[in-house]
Amino acid sequence: METQKHPAMPEAPLRPVPHLSLPVEGMTCASCAGRVERALRKVPGVTEAHVNLASEQADIAGTAAVADLAAAVRAAGYGVPEAERSIGIEGMTCASCAARVERALARVPGVLSVSVNLAAERATLRTLAGVEDAALAAALAKAGYRLGAIPDDAEAEEQAAAAKLARQGREVLVATAIAAPFLIGMVGMAFGQDWMPGTWVQLALATAMFAWFGPRFWRAAWGAVKDRTGNMDLLVSLGTGAAFLLSLWTMWRHGTAHPHGLYFEAAVVVLFFVLLGKWLEARAKRGTGAAIRALLAMRPRNARLLDADGTEREVPAAAVVAGDMVVVRPGERVPVDGEVTSGEAGVDESALTGESRPVEKAPGAKLATGTVVLDGRLVLRTTAVGNETTLARVAAMVAAAQASRAPVQKLVDRVSAVFVPVVLGIAVATLLGWLLAGAGFEEAVLHAVAVLVIACPCALGLATPAAIMAGTGAAARAGILLRDAEAIERAKSVDLVAFDKTGTLTEGRPRLAALHPAPGTTREAALALAAALQAGSEHPLARAVLEAQGDAPKPTAESFRALPGRGVEGAVEGRRLALGSPRLLAESGADPGQLAALAEQEASAGRSLAWLLDPAGHAVLALLAFEDAPKPGAADAVAALRGLGVEVAMLSGDVAPAARAAAERLGIARVAAEVLPDGKAAQVAAWRQDGARVAMVGDGINDAPALAAADLGIAMGTGTDVAIAAAGITLMRGDPALVPAALDITRRTYGKVKGNLAWAFGYNLLGLPLAALGFLSPALAGAAMAMSSVSVVANALLLARWRPRPIRADRP
Repeated sequence: METQKHPAMPEAPLRPVPHLSLPVEGMTCASCAGRVERALRKVPGVTEAHVNLASEQADIAGTAAVADLAAAVRAAGYGVPEAERSIGIEGMTCASCAARVERALARVPGVLSVSVNLAAERATLRTLAGVEDAALAAALAKAGYRLGAIPDDAEAEEQAAAAKLARQGREVLVATAIAAPFLIGMVGMAFGQDWMPGTWVQLALATAMFAWFGPRFWRAAWGAVKDRTGNMDLLVSLGTGAAFLLSLWTMWRHGTAHPHGLYFEAAVVVLFFVLLGKWLEARAKRGTGAAIRALLAMRPRNARLLDADGTEREVPAAAVVAGDMVVVRPGERVPVDGEVTSGEAGVDESALTGESRPVEKAPGAKLATGTVVLDGRLVLRTTAVGNETTLARVAAMVAAAQASRAPVQKLVDRVSAVFVPVVLGIAVATLLGWLLAGAGFEEAVLHAVAVLVIACPCALGLATPAAIMAGTGAAARAGILLRDAEAIERAKSVDLVAFDKTGTLTEGRPRLAALHPAPGTTREAALALAAALQAGSEHPLARAVLEAQGDAPKPTAESFRALPGRGVEGAVEGRRLALGSPRLLAESGADPGQLAALAEQEASAGRSLAWLLDPAGHAVLALLAFEDAPKPGAADAVAALRGLGVEVAMLSGDVAPAARAAAERLGIARVAAEVLPDGKAAQVAAWRQDGARVAMVGDGINDAPALAAADLGIAMGTGTDVAIAAAGITLMRGDPALVPAALDITRRTYGKVKGNLAWAFGYNLLGLPLAALGFLSPALAGAAMAMSSVSVVANALLLARWRPRPIRADRP
């Protein structure tokens, strides 16, 4: 008998990641991210801090106050974006209520200040960007109040981001207008034409550029100097400042009659390309975070609450609490997680699971926030709201994965820590080298400036996080949740995928295909006794027995107990009976007699066997044979994995003939049969000792040890919380075809990481000597530096086009 499982859809399959996400503004390169990390780790109470340059988020664990964390980030020279908002409060009656509401809201992580207006029944809050309405509603509910009408903050946040990007665009237009005369002059020089503006015009344009855009670079550079570190802003400030001052010195020494002997164009064009690159980079980075924005955008703003008297009223979705009855009409999104109490309808769950076909829902079915009711009216009882919903947990899991660091990032961190000081040393060596070679001071400075500009480490800092954000987002749209960057790195080297059989490769809904009574026992009596033993069990085989029994009368079992990995036993009509696997038969010492030949035939047909026994009399009462159909597409998934060069194995608690027959139908050659729950982890460990890099796919409680023992655990999202907690990848629907898709996207994502790092390192390794040897002007170096960052992010964004595709492979 197959080991006990519980494949029901859990109400809360994904646990939120315990951390505080702090938005950070002003970072421009990997050195900035490292500097913010060091500042945060110095704050008392912080146990760990990681900064993601691409998403501009700091992920912090510990007990430090939010205000202290924000102060540390600002002291390091960076910004923490804040938001001011108003919310409605219901239930306040006096001044003490207002004070109590203020204290409750002030304790919410991310809330910096609160002011409550009793007369207007509103509260004005100053918060860090990203504080959830559900967190505010929960704090109010705990204090005895209720959240009133609120604005759509997700939309406001999106508008703020769009406004910031538009502001950057306007700045690029201004910079383009200032730099255009220099760019035209540089083009003219290439064609032998004198289109360069006069000396005083150059000075005026360069001064305007520096006055308008220079301070932001200088402030960040000064902060880095105070922190005894370096960043992109320091290199840009030194490079453009040196070119500007060199031009002023040339004007003072040689007069204003020789505009071609000045270097204002280098300073202006470098700043122009930096601003242009940052704008293009910001546009591209918004694409990498599109998955989370799309997930959170699915949350409806309002819900239709059904009161006890049958009336419906619209309330903010964040004000709904567990137990409330909610009505969802055709065409509407589900505002909360819940269980259907009345109505039937098809529901589009594609946004969460990637499954395009509607799923029929009836009373007792589970509904998730953000899914769309297509063709019926449903009434549901709320089971989860806010951050406890499946949608919010999926978004949290994706966000955590995007904020995580791949092990390869440690190399980048080590390089970034010494990169800027090394570049400064190379620039000084370039200056001295050209002077010793007999070059003029102006020429030597110009080559040193080119070194400073070409070496800005923007691309290096974006290489890994941009690829991970794009890859995890693309995977999430297909219903594949990657826990972290380490799971991506592990998945790329998997060469053996081991599937648990029941509920993973098969439907997990077996039926009783045959019942063979022993001589002296009728089929009806044997079925009634088996149903009595299984009456209290949720095991899939137990349900199959009960369905076969139907409404026919059955006796009552007493002193029932489970026999792990073997079956069940209990007292029925005064006799101690047992129902279990062939292992239980062997341990009982009972002789199956003529049923042995039938058992061999049933096992050869791929059916699971169970024996009804009288242990005290060492007697066999009946043989039960169960059939569990393979999931549609399971054989294609196995073939697709083989097409990826991955071997496939199957773990099963069935007897060897039944397991081998099922594996043969699916095209699986390697089978481990009659495996108990603790034996699954041992078998996975044995395969690893033989040199295989193993991914384990399962969905039951008994699969959790094997998932944890594998190099990579892959949990079916239709399974249990325990299995999902032990896995590095979670599949939001129980489709085996998602397994090869998961390996495909992880390999592609890791390929992008390697490609981006190769580009970033190669760009600097090639650009530095070219600049030092005089083959690159500062203006050209600025253009190349800006385009390197854009290229890295654009390369990562190619993952956004990824979709799971069937991979054809020849079956054996």
